[in-house]
Amino acid sequence: MPPKKAPAGPSKKTEQKKKEKVIEDKTFGLKNKKGNKQQKFIQQVQKQVQAGGHHPRQDGDKKKDEKEKKLADLREMASIFKPVQTQKVDKGTDPKSVVCAFFKQGLCTKGDKCKFSHDLSLENKVEKRSMYVDMRDNEDDLMTNWDDAKLKEVVDKKHSEEKRRPTTEIICKFFLEAVEKSKYGWFWECPNGEKCIYRHALPPGYVLKRDKKKEDKPTEISLVDLIEKERAALGSNQTRVTLETFLAWKKRKLQEKKAKMVAEEERKKSDFSKGKQFGISGREMFSFNPDLVDDGPIEEGDAAFDVYKREDDDDDNAFEFKELDLAALSLAAKEVDGSGTIASSTRLLDQATEAAKTAAAEDGAASDDENPSSSAPANDAAPFNKDLFVDLAGELDDLDLDDEDD
Repeated sequence: MPPKKAPAGPSKKTEQKKKEKVIEDKTFGLKNKKGNKQQKFIQQVQKQVQAGGHHPRQDGDKKKDEKEKKLADLREMASIFKPVQTQKVDKGTDPKSVVCAFFKQGLCTKGDKCKFSHDLSLENKVEKRSMYVDMRDNEDDLMTNWDDAKLKEVVDKKHSEEKRRPTTEIICKFFLEAVEKSKYGWFWECPNGEKCIYRHALPPGYVLKRDKKKEDKPTEISLVDLIEKERAALGSNQTRVTLETFLAWKKRKLQEKKAKMVAEEERKKSDFSKGKQFGISGREMFSFNPDLVDDGPIEEGDAAFDVYKREDDDDDNAFEFKELDLAALSLAAKEVDGSGTIASSTRLLDQATEAAKTAAAEDGAASDDENPSSSAPANDAAPFNKDLFVDLAGELDDLDLDDEDD
């Protein structure tokens, strides 16, 4: 039995009509618009519908994915073959202290002209050079390991060194200076050269000056630790701070302060009487000797003042302290009995009446003083002369005021 045929799909014309219908619905009323935005929107809708609902930028995404795939392949090839990268040296670093990367791969073609080093032993010198070992000492070079050639070389060297100055255990000053200034390392060379007879190693237990400064520096302690340390040093047999102990302490401190001020003032008085004026203010000088104020007659611009002797009254400056007892105060409190302490209800009216009577009496006394005899009024006015200003108009006309102004 032959297989069933697949149901026939819609024809191309039907699909095209549907797309045109969708475009017409989405752009209804926008075809006659001449704006740039409307026209772009219409074109975008047409492209989307004609493409079957897929965004036209999907092709661009495929190209982007292909490009990223190629870059990933290139990175994978680079990680496999590891090509030599250009070396970069920090500022201030000697290039000869760095091994050439091309030389390690066997690709350097510059030879002696290369600015980097072709000595592979430099990589073994990465470890920090010890300051307590002299590199010229050969401890492992024992006589048991020598052959005839080595023995002959040592003998010749021994006899040749006898002509030199004898060696010593004194440390080289250039070496110490380089160590103190942190300049000692694999590439440091002594100014005396390889023939330097002094030691280039520190003796065991030697402490540098810079380390001594760090040790001598006192350890800083925080404020909290200091307070806790002082509290622990006080011990347990201490007076507990209460209101009574605080008031007693405050009273004692005030008395000590007052006694100190009195003693200081007495000392200054004694010094002033002996002619010593150092540490004495001007106010204290005038208080000790008020006669200094009256130094002559008053001149123009001076201020007038009175001179009097100041009396010291210790009773005014006395401090009295009274301890409050809440229990005694609560026992002494009682309710108001109302006997002799309640104001009358008409006290305000009585006060107003008394004030009115007093004001009326004062007004009557004042009127009697101003008018002692009302029957005989005073007539102190001078007689008036009627002919005083008769010829005044003619005199004013004769005045030549314009000429004077000119």
